[in-house]
Amino acid sequence: MKMKLFDSELKVMEILWKEGDLSAGQLAKVLKERIGWNRNTTYTVIKKCVEKGAIERYEPNFMCHALIERKEAQHYETQELIEKMFDGSREKFFSAFLEEEELLPDEIERLKRLIERRK
Repeated sequence: MKMKLFDSELKVMEILWKEGDLSAGQLAKVLKERIGWNRNTTYTVIKKCVEKGAIERYEPNFMCHALIERKEAQHYETQELIEKMFDGSREKFFSAFLEEEELLPDEIERLKRLIERRK
């Protein structure tokens, strides 16, 4: 997937990824409760997601279904960050992360196992 999702679109997608298919009305209600969006704002963002191919709508009740997975969006956003902030270097990205973060011993072990699996 090569699809840029803006913060507002990610808010809608996060709910669909967590809750599964919802009607546009249900999404509007959740977003009003969580972040204070009005119905029109939610419907506008849903429309943008549909136009991008991130969401499909179906009947009855204008149900919304995520067409991309969270993992796809995470991958795209990570790649974009690495390109933008680290000259496309994954090594620079990891180095910056590891230098700035305090890692717990079990986190270090999990990271080591991930690297070993990639070899």
